[in-house]
Amino acid sequence: MSLNAFVPMTTLAAQLLPHALEPSDDGAHDLAHLQRVWHNARTLQAAEGGDLEVLLAAVLLHDCVAVEKNSPQRSQASRLAAEKAACVLKGMKWPSEKITNVAHAIEAHSFSANITALTLEAKIVQDADRLDSLGILGVARTFYVAGRMGSALYDSQDPEALEREYDDTRFCLDHFQTKLLHLADGFQTVSGQRLAEIRHQRLKGFMEQFKEEIGIVETDYSGQKRS
Repeated sequence: MSLNAFVPMTTLAAQLLPHALEPSDDGAHDLAHLQRVWHNARTLQAAEGGDLEVLLAAVLLHDCVAVEKNSPQRSQASRLAAEKAACVLKGMKWPSEKITNVAHAIEAHSFSANITALTLEAKIVQDADRLDSLGILGVARTFYVAGRMGSALYDSQDPEALEREYDDTRFCLDHFQTKLLHLADGFQTVSGQRLAEIRHQRLKGFMEQFKEEIGIVETDYSGQKRS
Protein backbone atom coordinates (compact mmCIF):
# COMPACT_ATOMS: atom_id res chain seq x y z
CA MET A 1 0.00 0.00 0.00
CA SER A 2 1.43 3.38 -1.01
CA LEU A 3 1.64 5.91 1.79
CA ASN A 4 2.45 8.85 -0.49
CA ALA A 5 -1.12 10.15 -0.21
CA PHE A 6 -0.54 10.75 3.51
CA VAL A 7 2.59 12.89 3.38
CA PRO A 8 4.06 14.40 5.48
CA MET A 9 2.72 11.93 8.09
CA THR A 10 3.54 8.62 6.39
CA THR A 11 5.08 6.97 9.48
CA LEU A 12 1.97 7.63 11.57
CA ALA A 13 -0.24 6.63 8.64
CA ALA A 14 1.49 3.25 8.47
CA GLN A 15 0.68 2.68 12.14
CA LEU A 16 -2.97 3.75 11.88
CA LEU A 17 -4.09 2.35 8.52
CA PRO A 18 -4.46 -1.23 9.79
CA HIS A 19 -7.15 0.12 12.16
CA ALA A 20 -8.77 2.52 9.71
CA LEU A 21 -11.36 0.44 7.90
CA GLU A 22 -13.42 -2.62 8.78
CA PRO A 23 -14.01 -5.22 6.03
CA SER A 24 -16.66 -3.70 3.78
CA ASP A 25 -17.64 -3.39 0.13
CA ASP A 26 -18.61 0.27 0.56
CA GLY A 27 -16.69 2.13 -2.13
CA ALA A 28 -17.93 5.49 -0.83
CA HIS A 29 -16.09 4.98 2.47
CA ASP A 30 -12.87 3.28 1.42
CA LEU A 31 -9.15 4.03 1.32
CA ALA A 32 -9.67 6.47 -1.56
CA HIS A 33 -12.15 8.41 0.59
CA LEU A 34 -9.57 8.64 3.39
CA GLN A 35 -6.96 9.87 0.91
CA ARG A 36 -9.30 12.59 -0.38
CA VAL A 37 -10.31 13.70 3.11
CA TRP A 38 -6.65 13.90 4.14
CA HIS A 39 -5.91 16.02 1.05
CA ASN A 40 -8.77 18.32 2.03
CA ALA A 41 -7.59 18.46 5.65
CA ARG A 42 -4.03 19.36 4.63
CA THR A 43 -5.36 22.09 2.35
CA LEU A 44 -7.40 23.57 5.19
CA GLN A 45 -4.64 23.13 7.78
CA ALA A 46 -2.19 25.05 5.59
CA ALA A 47 -4.47 28.08 5.87
CA GLU A 48 -6.06 27.58 9.29
CA GLY A 49 -3.37 25.83 11.38
CA GLY A 50 -3.99 22.84 13.64
CA ASP A 51 -2.16 19.77 14.93
CA LEU A 52 -1.28 17.49 12.01
CA GLU A 53 -0.99 14.39 14.21
CA VAL A 54 -4.49 14.90 15.60
CA LEU A 55 -5.82 15.64 12.13
CA LEU A 56 -4.32 12.55 10.52
CA ALA A 57 -5.47 10.26 13.33
CA ALA A 58 -9.00 11.68 13.14
CA VAL A 59 -9.12 11.44 9.34
CA LEU A 60 -7.82 7.87 9.18
CA LEU A 61 -10.04 6.61 12.00
CA HIS A 62 -13.24 8.59 11.40
CA ASP A 63 -14.86 5.63 9.56
CA CYS A 64 -13.16 2.86 11.55
CA VAL A 65 -16.56 1.41 12.53
CA ALA A 66 -18.65 0.55 9.49
CA VAL A 67 -22.37 1.37 9.78
CA GLU A 68 -24.51 1.31 6.64
CA LYS A 69 -26.42 4.43 5.62
CA ASN A 70 -29.75 2.66 6.09
CA SER A 71 -28.89 1.22 9.50
CA PRO A 72 -30.89 2.40 12.55
CA GLN A 73 -27.50 2.86 14.25
CA ARG A 74 -26.29 5.32 11.61
CA SER A 75 -26.50 8.35 13.93
CA GLN A 76 -24.28 6.49 16.42
CA ALA A 77 -21.55 5.65 13.90
CA SER A 78 -19.24 8.55 14.75
CA ARG A 79 -19.51 7.88 18.48
CA LEU A 80 -18.65 4.21 17.96
CA ALA A 81 -15.72 5.19 15.75
CA ALA A 82 -14.49 7.71 18.34
CA GLU A 83 -14.57 5.06 21.06
CA LYS A 84 -12.63 2.58 18.93
CA ALA A 85 -10.11 5.26 17.92
CA ALA A 86 -9.51 6.18 21.55
CA CYS A 87 -8.73 2.53 22.34
CA VAL A 88 -6.31 2.31 19.42
CA LEU A 89 -4.46 5.48 20.41
CA LYS A 90 -4.38 4.49 24.07
CA GLY A 91 -2.69 1.27 23.02
CA MET A 92 -0.12 3.39 21.15
CA LYS A 93 0.56 5.34 24.39
CA TRP A 94 -0.74 8.64 23.05
CA PRO A 95 -1.20 11.49 25.59
CA SER A 96 -4.74 11.58 26.96
CA GLU A 97 -5.28 15.17 25.78
CA LYS A 98 -4.51 14.26 22.17
CA ILE A 99 -6.70 11.17 22.38
CA THR A 100 -9.57 13.34 23.60
CA ASN A 101 -9.03 15.79 20.74
CA VAL A 102 -8.99 13.01 18.15
CA ALA A 103 -12.11 11.39 19.59
CA HIS A 104 -13.99 14.69 19.59
CA ALA A 105 -13.00 15.41 15.99
CA ILE A 106 -14.24 11.99 14.93
CA GLU A 107 -17.51 12.23 16.84
CA ALA A 108 -18.23 15.76 15.55
CA HIS A 109 -17.49 15.03 11.89
CA SER A 110 -20.82 13.31 11.28
CA PHE A 111 -23.72 15.20 9.71
CA SER A 112 -26.31 12.87 11.23
CA ALA A 113 -24.80 13.03 14.74
CA ASN A 114 -25.31 16.83 14.82
CA ILE A 115 -22.49 17.47 17.31
CA THR A 116 -20.88 20.92 17.49
CA ALA A 117 -17.18 20.96 16.59
CA LEU A 118 -15.42 22.74 19.46
CA THR A 119 -11.74 22.54 18.47
CA LEU A 120 -9.91 23.75 15.37
CA GLU A 121 -9.01 20.18 14.45
CA ALA A 122 -12.63 19.05 14.77
CA LYS A 123 -13.75 21.91 12.54
CA ILE A 124 -11.14 21.02 9.92
CA VAL A 125 -12.01 17.31 9.94
CA GLN A 126 -15.72 18.09 9.66
CA ASP A 127 -15.10 20.46 6.76
CA ALA A 128 -12.66 18.07 5.05
CA ASP A 129 -15.10 15.17 5.21
CA ARG A 130 -18.07 17.22 4.04
CA LEU A 131 -16.14 18.57 1.06
CA ASP A 132 -16.11 14.98 -0.21
CA SER A 133 -19.93 15.06 -0.21
CA LEU A 134 -20.04 18.14 -2.45
CA GLY A 135 -19.12 18.82 -6.05
CA ILE A 136 -18.71 16.10 -8.66
CA LEU A 137 -17.43 13.64 -6.07
CA GLY A 138 -20.55 14.25 -4.03
CA VAL A 139 -22.69 13.43 -7.06
CA ALA A 140 -20.72 10.26 -7.77
CA ARG A 141 -20.83 9.05 -4.17
CA THR A 142 -24.54 9.81 -3.82
CA PHE A 143 -25.54 7.75 -6.83
CA TYR A 144 -23.13 4.99 -5.84
CA VAL A 145 -24.66 4.71 -2.35
CA ALA A 146 -28.18 4.88 -3.78
CA GLY A 147 -27.34 1.95 -6.04
CA ARG A 148 -26.03 -0.08 -3.12
CA MET A 149 -29.18 0.68 -1.13
CA GLY A 150 -31.47 -0.20 -4.03
CA SER A 151 -32.92 3.28 -4.46
CA ALA A 152 -34.47 4.57 -7.69
CA LEU A 153 -32.79 7.47 -9.48
CA TYR A 154 -35.87 9.67 -8.97
CA ASP A 155 -39.65 9.55 -8.65
CA SER A 156 -40.85 9.46 -12.24
CA GLN A 157 -44.31 10.70 -11.21
CA ASP A 158 -43.07 13.67 -9.16
CA PRO A 159 -39.28 14.18 -9.57
CA GLU A 160 -39.20 17.48 -7.67
CA ALA A 161 -41.48 16.30 -4.83
CA LEU A 162 -44.04 19.01 -5.51
CA GLU A 163 -46.91 16.91 -4.12
CA ARG A 164 -45.11 14.56 -1.72
CA GLU A 165 -42.51 14.57 1.03
CA TYR A 166 -38.86 14.09 0.12
CA ASP A 167 -37.77 10.48 0.64
CA ASP A 168 -34.08 9.90 0.02
CA THR A 169 -34.40 6.27 1.13
CA ARG A 170 -36.39 5.63 -2.06
CA PHE A 171 -35.18 8.27 -4.52
CA CYS A 172 -31.57 9.31 -5.04
CA LEU A 173 -32.46 12.74 -6.42
CA ASP A 174 -34.26 13.59 -3.17
CA HIS A 175 -30.96 13.30 -1.26
CA PHE A 176 -29.75 16.49 -2.90
CA GLN A 177 -32.62 18.37 -1.26
CA THR A 178 -32.54 16.60 2.11
CA LYS A 179 -28.79 16.92 2.64
CA LEU A 180 -26.31 17.81 -0.09
CA LEU A 181 -27.61 21.26 -1.02
CA HIS A 182 -27.59 22.25 2.68
CA LEU A 183 -24.04 21.17 3.47
CA ALA A 184 -22.31 24.36 2.29
CA ASP A 185 -24.17 26.42 4.89
CA GLY A 186 -22.54 24.62 7.81
CA PHE A 187 -18.81 24.88 7.12
CA GLN A 188 -16.67 25.81 10.10
CA THR A 189 -13.51 27.36 8.63
CA VAL A 190 -13.04 30.27 6.27
CA SER A 191 -11.05 28.13 3.86
CA GLY A 192 -13.66 25.39 4.04
CA GLN A 193 -16.46 27.84 3.31
CA ARG A 194 -14.65 29.07 0.20
CA LEU A 195 -14.09 25.55 -1.17
CA ALA A 196 -17.60 24.46 -0.21
CA GLU A 197 -19.18 27.30 -2.19
CA ILE A 198 -17.27 26.25 -5.33
CA ARG A 199 -18.42 22.65 -4.97
CA HIS A 200 -21.94 23.72 -4.05
CA GLN A 201 -22.25 25.55 -7.36
CA ARG A 202 -21.13 22.39 -9.15
CA LEU A 203 -23.88 20.46 -7.37
CA LYS A 204 -26.47 23.03 -8.43
CA GLY A 205 -25.19 22.89 -12.00
CA PHE A 206 -25.52 19.12 -12.05
CA MET A 207 -29.07 19.35 -10.73
CA GLU A 208 -30.09 21.76 -13.48
CA GLN A 209 -28.58 19.52 -16.17
CA PHE A 210 -30.18 16.43 -14.66
CA LYS A 211 -33.61 18.06 -14.64
CA GLU A 212 -33.16 19.17 -18.26
CA GLU A 213 -32.24 15.66 -19.36
CA ILE A 214 -35.30 14.06 -17.69
CA GLY A 215 -37.59 16.71 -19.19
CA ILE A 216 -38.40 18.92 -16.19
CA VAL A 217 -36.57 21.96 -17.57
CA GLU A 218 -36.92 22.56 -21.31
CA THR A 219 -34.09 24.03 -23.36
CA ASP A 220 -33.80 25.18 -26.93
CA TYR A 221 -31.17 23.77 -29.27
CA SER A 222 -28.59 26.33 -28.18
CA GLY A 223 -28.69 24.86 -24.67
CA GLN A 224 -30.52 27.86 -23.17
CA LYS A 225 -33.48 27.41 -20.84
CA ARG A 226 -36.81 28.30 -22.37
CA SER A 227 -38.77 30.93 -20.52
